[in-house]
Amino acid sequence: MKSTRESYGEYLVKKGFENKDIVVFDADLANATCTKLFKKEFPDRHFDMGISEQDMVGTACGMALTGKKVFASSFAMFLAGRAYEQIRNTAAYSNIDVNLCATHSGLAVGEDGATHQCIEDIALMNVIPNMKIFCPADDVATKKVLDICMQEKGPKYLRLGRNKAMDVYSDLDIFKLGGSNTFGNGNEGTIFAVGNTVWIALEAKQELEKKGINVRVVDLYSIKPIDKETIIKSAKETDKLISIEDHSIVGGIGSIISNVLTEEYPKKLIKLGVKDKFGKSGDIENLYKIYGITKEEIINKF
Repeated sequence: MKSTRESYGEYLVKKGFENKDIVVFDADLANATCTKLFKKEFPDRHFDMGISEQDMVGTACGMALTGKKVFASSFAMFLAGRAYEQIRNTAAYSNIDVNLCATHSGLAVGEDGATHQCIEDIALMNVIPNMKIFCPADDVATKKVLDICMQEKGPKYLRLGRNKAMDVYSDLDIFKLGGSNTFGNGNEGTIFAVGNTVWIALEAKQELEKKGINVRVVDLYSIKPIDKETIIKSAKETDKLISIEDHSIVGGIGSIISNVLTEEYPKKLIKLGVKDKFGKSGDIENLYKIYGITKEEIINKF
């Protein structure tokens, strides 16, 4: 087990040896975002901009225009929040090829408390034209999604976590822009999840199967573009639809799925996540219980 931020740091180092055009920006958080690993190997290609996220995004965009492959990192709260104008008006409006990699997302920041728990970033990024959004579940998924970011042009937002992530995937699993991965083919329900909640959904699936209830889990790792085809297929083939996310249900994956269903195949979706509230300070397990982001909450819906 390792956190997706650790996987991100390891990936940068590996690709840094392979591609001399990769440069990395950070905002005084290189230890926490794990870009310190890249800094150690390539100090001349790592730029610490200090506590100045707006400056970091603007400078990163300028560097990208020179042909470099740029990764810019900070906590989700600071990157998506403090630098929102620069992301919208510089990176996205100009469709610049820059990778915005946000760590410490969601309630899983834990004891850092409500001010650092970004539960709005998917919603914020989703409404920006040209933006692509990814949220990987584990080590393998993070590195494969980063491969997509290396290949795709334009602004990308990668949502990463602080806490250790359970292994879900193997190197044989396939990831693509606008894709998703489905676990199981049960017809009694579909559980949509991203990031930390994929493992929670898989645990719920196992418990439900013991009760004779067969469901499938869909990991929507590509949030924008979203896999509409799989969402519609799941709605047609399964009785109950549930989404679970470490994010506000207002504007999060639940809302995005609902938009697809409204336009293509109207069906009720039960949304589990943060219900229009701020976070609290506490350990991750207790916070998830308080906000109903648990396998028990999923099981209770069946």
